[in-house]
Amino acid sequence: MTSGGNNQRRRRLGRGLLRSAAAALVLIAFGVAASAAAAAPQFNIVSQGTFPTNPPANVHYFNTIQQAVNASTSPGDYVLIEDGVYTEEVKVGPAQSGIWIRGMNRNKVILDGQWTVGNGIEINDANNVWVENLTVRNFEFGGGCPDEECGNDIWWNGREPGKKTVNAHGWYGEYLTAYTSENPSNPEDGKKGGYGIFTGSETEGEWNNIYASGFADSGIYVGACQECNATIKNAVMEDNALGYSGSNAGGKLVIERSTFAHNTVGIAPNSENPGDPPPPQDGECNRPNIEDPNPTPTISSTKVKRCTVLRGDKIVDNNNLEVPPNGSTEVAPWGVGVELPGDYADLIENDTISGNPNAGVLGFEYPNPFPLFPGAENTIDFQLAGNRISSNTFSGNGYNTSNPVPFQGDIDLFSGAGQWLNENYGFSFPATQSTNNCVVSNSFSNAAHPATFPASIQGTWSCAHNTTPNPGGGELAVDYLIGNLEEARLYREAVPPVAQKAPPEQPTMPNPCRGVPKYACPS
Repeated sequence: MTSGGNNQRRRRLGRGLLRSAAAALVLIAFGVAASAAAAAPQFNIVSQGTFPTNPPANVHYFNTIQQAVNASTSPGDYVLIEDGVYTEEVKVGPAQSGIWIRGMNRNKVILDGQWTVGNGIEINDANNVWVENLTVRNFEFGGGCPDEECGNDIWWNGREPGKKTVNAHGWYGEYLTAYTSENPSNPEDGKKGGYGIFTGSETEGEWNNIYASGFADSGIYVGACQECNATIKNAVMEDNALGYSGSNAGGKLVIERSTFAHNTVGIAPNSENPGDPPPPQDGECNRPNIEDPNPTPTISSTKVKRCTVLRGDKIVDNNNLEVPPNGSTEVAPWGVGVELPGDYADLIENDTISGNPNAGVLGFEYPNPFPLFPGAENTIDFQLAGNRISSNTFSGNGYNTSNPVPFQGDIDLFSGAGQWLNENYGFSFPATQSTNNCVVSNSFSNAAHPATFPASIQGTWSCAHNTTPNPGGGELAVDYLIGNLEEARLYREAVPPVAQKAPPEQPTMPNPCRGVPKYACPS
């Protein structure tokens, strides 16, 4: 009796499990089918050739990139661009969130601005947009369009005018080339390229295998991104005013295994006021007050956790004063590998830094706007605090001797600009707090007598100490920085900047059909 009851219960349980499993399979099958139907990607192909007849239902052909973008309205849709030179501007909006824009050959798919005013590819308030395997060239600012609004080759733009908020997330690009070059028919063309590959007011992104040259601002730029959560790797930035610029961009932001060569300045993360708010540039991990940050935070120890990292980069021969500058970059100290204007808690490690005529690394307290320039009534005295410079290889930096104040070398850290302004311009900035920067385990050009300021930079400013003092410099450092700007101005007067040459071909994506079914891939 007991045994029979158990058998009956087991049979009832078995039938229940079978019914449940069958129902689950039906639901799963239906769910997959429904999901597949809803998410079936569209493949929108841009071609300058003859369109095929009767393509598959989800494959469509267009004459222009913009037409194909407009037809891509679901996450996972692809715009696939065949070889050719396309003369158009491309706008990507919120309806295109989650799409892929991919050329079939990095060097043969070219979006050409022909030295006219405008932007190449502009992604406005759209999330998770990929741009891959193509070249954008020769879009310029001018004609009433300012250099931050035009002259950008590839621009993920999350900015909403007048607001501080980050409005988009997910900027992804690989195998991209952007450049502004000379025009043999008009020597004035090619001097007003703004930014090569640019993101602003966005978080979460990655750039890999990218190249930019010839820009009057920067080859790559990340701005207005308090907690970026982003990686830039395998980038090559040459012959720009700034190889990398990053105003008020910090938190989890890594630039690694990249090359910055023959720019006026190699890498320049910076605090900025009032542009790309909110300030400051702060590399602390998960720093407090993220929604309304203190523009001059206190870094209390050299042991602070740092998430903005320059690591394993090659930063060499940044000495090019022939690159055309714009109104912003012409007042940046030149001839520097890594420039840290008012930076907080950044980590510079395992880099090769060589051949930069004024300094390998130059960090300084940064009153911005500086009183010599308009807007000084809104000046913020950004400090240089909590940065770590470790395990880098320095050589051949600081060889320029024409600027009479002898600060040139491998590493220069300055403070005291605010006090100088108090004494000379009647400001009332509080005492300098450019403290807790530290330097350790670097290899210098002259190991016995490294060219640094302060002189005992790996002693008193060693990372073995829990705290380190202000580096000093004061009026002499201010004179040096102003002298650096004046030297650049005089050089440009004597040797006017010129448009840079077009770059050589760059490595293209190994498999441009990756993720695309064979029937939909045009290559």
